[in-house]
Amino acid sequence: MYLDLRDLSEKSERFERTYVASAFTSAKEDYLVKDDVSLAFDIRKTQEKYHLVGRMVTNLDLICCRCLVAYPRPVDSAFDLLYLPQVRNNGDGEVEVEEAALAVAFYHDEEIDLGQLVREQLYLSLPMKPLCIENCLGLCPICGINLNRDNCQCSTTWHDSRLADLRSVLDKR
Repeated sequence: MYLDLRDLSEKSERFERTYVASAFTSAKEDYLVKDDVSLAFDIRKTQEKYHLVGRMVTNLDLICCRCLVAYPRPVDSAFDLLYLPQVRNNGDGEVEVEEAALAVAFYHDEEIDLGQLVREQLYLSLPMKPLCIENCLGLCPICGINLNRDNCQCSTTWHDSRLADLRSVLDKR
């Protein structure tokens, strides 16, 4: 999935494509792409710089971090990226990355890797803590039942046997 920059005939063009979901899902990802990925952007060329402004739309399946149930999450991600030609690192030491540099990407051999762009946007759309519902109760730590669906009779209070002597002193008061 590469965009060949040599094929651009105008200084500004519109790009729209739809990619199959399976192209972006692998076993090592934190998500499952459920629907086709719609990618649309305007691309403007200024010398060797390419400015992409657009949007990506799809639907994901995420795993809730509390109850481990898969749940759907729609993705409608807008992006504004500046692509510069990739140059070899000169080893200038450590450099502080400015906020404006976070919207910069690099192309190589007159091609932009659209697959990388989509994966990057998918990762940026993921929540820090995926929850199926905001107040998800999770799993019982004793029996493993999903507390959103069922109740259990397990005691979740923990007693450290090493502190039993101290507890007996407190109970005598």
